Amino acid sequence: MMKVKLVGKNLDDIIPLLLTRGFELVEHDPELLIAHGGDGALLSAEREYPGVPKLPVRDQRTAPLCEEHSYEQQLDDFCSGRMKAADMIKLVGAFRDKCATGLNDVFIHNCDRGSAMRYRVWINDELYANEIVGDAVGMSTVHGSTAYYRSITHSVFRVGIGLAFSNSTEVVNHLVLPEDSIVRIKIVRGPGIMIADNTPFGIEIPEGEEVIVKKAKGRASIYGIDTFMCQACRVLRHPSKLPMDCRCRKIKAHE
Repeated sequence: MMKVKLVGKNLDDIIPLLLTRGFELVEHDPELLIAHGGDGALLSAEREYPGVPKLPVRDQRTAPLCEEHSYEQQLDDFCSGRMKAADMIKLVGAFRDKCATGLNDVFIHNCDRGSAMRYRVWINDELYANEIVGDAVGMSTVHGSTAYYRSITHSVFRVGIGLAFSNSTEVVNHLVLPEDSIVRIKIVRGPGIMIADNTPFGIEIPEGEEVIVKKAKGRASIYGIDTFMCQACRVLRHPSKLPMDCRCRKIKAHE
């Protein structure tokens, strides 16, 4: 019997399914954490319970599930051993004795929304940009490349870690770097605020100070990440993002 802790919303929707499959629901010392919700639920769960394996399950009230990924099917796949765990890197931003760790990304934003931030960037101690003016700078994992990184760069990547510059006045290239790269960022005009994933709390970076961003020592063990990121499920949630001819075929299929 596996000890499981549940986090998220509408937990009563899945509790009966867990109990009939022999899971023991606990509050402390779980062997598995099930995050019921969306991307934010998974990110919050990893931040609050690092080191505990996660099984993210989308809340079907707000995120419809395709025929292959019903609650029952996902839980049966996990119980049978068909669902494998992905070993995923995380990033850490360090400022003095403070750290921010993210499964998706670590970004430094301008505190004053009415004034751009100025900063310098070094990659592995080699100066990349002497001064950039913009709204934010940060790094993303492969998993996070489909989130904020994509909204900035209009691209994703499959290996390494990404370095993105938001709304920079200079022409500066977004980069995909080797996993072991170390990026140093100095705030020339600020202050800035460092945010990891969807944390509600930021770390203020005063003018003249530096942040080091790199791969974190700890990793995340996530079961069923492919199911969680299923494109067929995504189409049900966001039909407007389909090309028009695909949307028409989808509508006709349901008539």
